[in-house]
Amino acid sequence: MAFDRNKYDRDALDKAGKLIKDARCAVVMTGAGFSVASGIPDFRSPGGVWSKHDPEKVASVKALKSNPVTVWKFLLELVRMVHKCEPNPAHFALSELEAAGMIQGVITQNIDGLHQRAGSDNVIEFHGNLSHFFCSECLAEYKVRDVITFDDKKLPIRCADCSGIVRPDIVFFGEQIPSQAYKDAFELVDQADLVLVIGTSGEVVPASLIPPRVKNHGGKIVEINKVSSAYSSMSDITIKGAVEDILPELVRNIIK
Repeated sequence: MAFDRNKYDRDALDKAGKLIKDARCAVVMTGAGFSVASGIPDFRSPGGVWSKHDPEKVASVKALKSNPVTVWKFLLELVRMVHKCEPNPAHFALSELEAAGMIQGVITQNIDGLHQRAGSDNVIEFHGNLSHFFCSECLAEYKVRDVITFDDKKLPIRCADCSGIVRPDIVFFGEQIPSQAYKDAFELVDQADLVLVIGTSGEVVPASLIPPRVKNHGGKIVEINKVSSAYSSMSDITIKGAVEDILPELVRNIIK
């Protein structure tokens, strides 16, 4: 289906494209809304994952220790769902922008690995990746295939070497984001004169600090979201709509 420009602010689309083309250092910040079109539900929106599950009971360090079976039932369902999903047009559009040298990196709160699967190279994952697993005791590594094929009746998944509980390499509630990811992200952000905020509500620290930081040193903010976010009032350009429609159109206008 062809892109219907009449559904969107055509002037905003053109201005956003010009900002991207003229930027010296553009970075992208993405959240759960970026992957909804791939079949991965949002976490914080009404009807999202956290409206059905209490994150403290299924995605916290405390819960993993006290009730690992419950946590692993949730994790196994999530891992299997994410593993079946494919990048959507927005993921491929972003990798095309990077390949053209128009963005210098993607800072994502997503744990699905779809940016990398679509071809993006410089991806900084604030919350880890659901395709990597390790023993919480001896740190032995496990592959996603070991997890997907695990017998549901034998949960939780335990280490073959020390019987410790295996966990995904993601940031649980109650944990800090990896220090290297934080360092790499803000080194990039401090060089940026443009940040594209796409598919995120702007509620989670430290990702929420990125757009105002760019703005405070004279940079611009372009926001693409279905609904208003914490950044809408400070954004230079806001385009409301589905990212899987808008971003590919932006790229088509820029890379001709």
